[in-house]
Amino acid sequence: MKRLSAATLADLPDDVIRPGYDRAAVRCGVVHLGIGAFHRAHQAAFFDDALNAGDLRWGIVAASLRSPAVRDQMAPQDGLYTMLVRDGAAEQARIIGAVRQVIVAPEEPEALIAAMASPDTHIVTLTVTEKGYKLDPATGALIADDPQLAADLAALDRPRTAPGFIVAALARRRAAGLPPFTAISCDNLPHNGARLRDSVIALARRHDAALADWIAAEGAFPQTMVDRIVPATTDEDIAALASRFGVEDRAMVKTEPFAQWVIEDRFCGPRPDFGPGVQLTAAVAPWEEAKLRLLNGAHSGIAYLGGLAGIAHVHEVLALPNARHFVEALWDEAQTTLSPPPELDIAAYRRALMARFDNPTLRHRTRQIAMDGSQKLPQRLLAPIADRLARGQGIAALALAVAAWIRWQAGRDDRGATHMVDDPLAGPIVQRLAPAWTAAERVDAILGFAPVVPPGLADNSGLRDTLAHWLTILEQQGALAALGALRQDCHRKM
Repeated sequence: MKRLSAATLADLPDDVIRPGYDRAAVRCGVVHLGIGAFHRAHQAAFFDDALNAGDLRWGIVAASLRSPAVRDQMAPQDGLYTMLVRDGAAEQARIIGAVRQVIVAPEEPEALIAAMASPDTHIVTLTVTEKGYKLDPATGALIADDPQLAADLAALDRPRTAPGFIVAALARRRAAGLPPFTAISCDNLPHNGARLRDSVIALARRHDAALADWIAAEGAFPQTMVDRIVPATTDEDIAALASRFGVEDRAMVKTEPFAQWVIEDRFCGPRPDFGPGVQLTAAVAPWEEAKLRLLNGAHSGIAYLGGLAGIAHVHEVLALPNARHFVEALWDEAQTTLSPPPELDIAAYRRALMARFDNPTLRHRTRQIAMDGSQKLPQRLLAPIADRLARGQGIAALALAVAAWIRWQAGRDDRGATHMVDDPLAGPIVQRLAPAWTAAERVDAILGFAPVVPPGLADNSGLRDTLAHWLTILEQQGALAALGALRQDCHRKM
């Protein structure tokens, strides 16, 4: 079967939305680090909107910092791919044309530095996951013993990390008399702009103090909040789309209708005239906090409890009344820790989130969400727990989600099926969780693990006792029983 490409665009069904601009006339004003499904369904679509609006400065040079897989999917397709938006029975296919080149950084580091140092480049965006910033989550310092970062600390002629590529490119721009680009983190990190700035400036200072000062004075690292559910594409998805199109698209992504990008209005150069779905604001933190603690916090709880129960997809977990009650209880707890902006109606936001979770056509896998839990729990669950404990408030639902994460580390669900714990700290975590210990002893081991648990929570007896209670139920009776117990506890307290 022929592949999707510029040559086969005309063969697609009439209801498929195609790029409304001359791709040959596009200049690449954006470099994106970490091209994956989320970028293709989120930021790339917004830059594609700008191109469709007639501003042809916002094509994308995208880079994979590790695998050639996405390059190999997109290169035969001239960078084109389908964004399939699903909402119940409705489905809309749109061809995104914004990505003009994909670079595999380990193969062509010089090409990536050159793209970032180009006078046409005004914005660099990143989706490299929480672990890609090479910062200790507890201290905020560079993880100097990380092998990739250690290489970049030694030399930047062939960078290996996202901060390394940014520093190398900014050094070249400064030497050429060009202004810096605006660097925008699009990862689910609290204060993501500040963290990116910290990692870049700290790395730059290890090489050239004057360069670090120039970046600090002239650069821009706006805070952002990104929101769109983008499940992993399956072979079945690709086959179904090929049957519909008559051409194969190996780079397709599937997503929901909802998309939001809140960006701090802090740029050091040109930016697009962003359209619907993008909000420029002076303060991102309240939006970011609400999203992390409501959407992402609930997602983590659903992932670990559903995964332990052997349930594959988010909407299937939410079909269980006790799981639905758990999400609402977690939101009740987390909501008290928020300071939402006036434009954000939390009650309406919660209703919209539940409707998004219920979307059966997304088939969002619990195991996909469960990845990298050690990097996600501090901001999603432990931060609201700390806030509520400081106020003397209960943490039953939030603690159940954390206990489910601890239980997940055993690598076996309630039915005995094994799973891989996909996490950069999986090794040191499992070493702390001896199976002969009691649940309380395993909780103590986790609370003493500084890379995940902040010092203020490590010695909290209330947290310890609540986690031990839930972990005991999870280990002895399973996730479904724990969900039922939470609901009974809440009814007794009403």
